[in-house]
Amino acid sequence: MSSLSHSPTPADLAITPRDVRFGRDQKQGRWWLNGDPIASAFHTALSVTFPKGEAMFIEAVKAHRDGVDEKLAREIRAFTQQEVIHSREHVVFNRKAAEAGYDLSELEADVDHIMELIRSRPPIVNLMATIALEHYTAMMAAIMLKDPTMYEGAEEEWANLWKWHAVEEIEHKGVAYDTWLHATKDWSRWRRWKAKSLMMVLVTTRFWPKRVKGMKALLRQDGLTGWRITARIWWYLLGKPGILRRSFLPWLAYFMPGFHPWNHDDRALIGKYESDYADAVMPAQASKPELAAAAA
Repeated sequence: MSSLSHSPTPADLAITPRDVRFGRDQKQGRWWLNGDPIASAFHTALSVTFPKGEAMFIEAVKAHRDGVDEKLAREIRAFTQQEVIHSREHVVFNRKAAEAGYDLSELEADVDHIMELIRSRPPIVNLMATIALEHYTAMMAAIMLKDPTMYEGAEEEWANLWKWHAVEEIEHKGVAYDTWLHATKDWSRWRRWKAKSLMMVLVTTRFWPKRVKGMKALLRQDGLTGWRITARIWWYLLGKPGILRRSFLPWLAYFMPGFHPWNHDDRALIGKYESDYADAVMPAQASKPELAAAAA
């Protein structure tokens, strides 16, 4: 992949911000996902990272948008609108977890520490981290949507939030990567491959240990500790549903020459859920001032 002109992003791809709101008037159970403390802790720990993490993704992409073609410029605006809404909804989700009695301060401190590191790095490094993490979100989104048992027995409002988020992560999975191709258009293929691969390895060495640490911090507040709980965490990641195990081959594909998120077109997963949110689809131009300002 030597230039953006060769990007396999579908020409007819539509990135559609869906302005939906979840659970404003509802409580959240501590074990909201089918009464399973492990599954609930995984999602809650992941959710804590989203508001500030997705703000970082937006900043990293917007920092490199000068000179992009009109198609990518439109996609960046839509990506930004989607991420702003995601952040807003996960702020609510996290608040509901706190109202259910969880102290999220330890997890939030970990996120703040990462944000401090990010602010000290050059913008291109943050874009490299963004494309790695966007690949993670797209991988997990596909797993969540493909597995019909993933949210069985979950509180409906929060299951819908995660499915909606997954749909949009797949939809915009190539935007940061195409921005990366634009930003590094003068780099050699070897330099680009080496830089993004090293970043993915670094991100991975932190991503899963941080998820496990966050899960344990939440489970500890439910009095669930010890080797049996650790074993159950790893069974969730490697056994059933096996999010980590099922991520391995898509993760490995990132290191292949010519990788691009849209080498695998999984828009069928979007279509499967799209009709559920038809009433929430925003018009082509942002209808709300705060979303328009964020995309500007």
